[in-house]
Amino acid sequence: QVQMVEFGGGLVQPGGSLRLSCTASGRTFNNYDMGWFRQAPGKEREFLAAVGWTGLTTYYADSVKGRFTISRDNAKSTMYLQMNNLKPEDTGVYYCNSVIQRGSTWSRRDGFASWGQGTQVTVSS
Repeated sequence: QVQMVEFGGGLVQPGGSLRLSCTASGRTFNNYDMGWFRQAPGKEREFLAAVGWTGLTTYYADSVKGRFTISRDNAKSTMYLQMNNLKPEDTGVYYCNSVIQRGSTWSRRDGFASWGQGTQVTVSS
């Protein structure tokens, strides 16, 4: 089964930056809208950002708008999340997957790939 692979997390101080990367084992995602999600301790997984299949359109949750930048390189079948001005509330496990928009809600696209292991981001001094 196709599975997402996320990497690039780590421990960073408040105000710091990290760049996450995402690929899909066993397939490319060049023709799909893709997105990032986060699951904080004790909370449900939440949508953070999406990028259209061309890379020209992006969408952000209010919680990360202006601080995070989503992008993709279809030649490398890789998606990125540049995270700047990180805050302690950004701590969590970050996941990627194909996404679909229904109204104002973004969610994982069924049948594309299973969730990966995620990558842990910890923002702490």
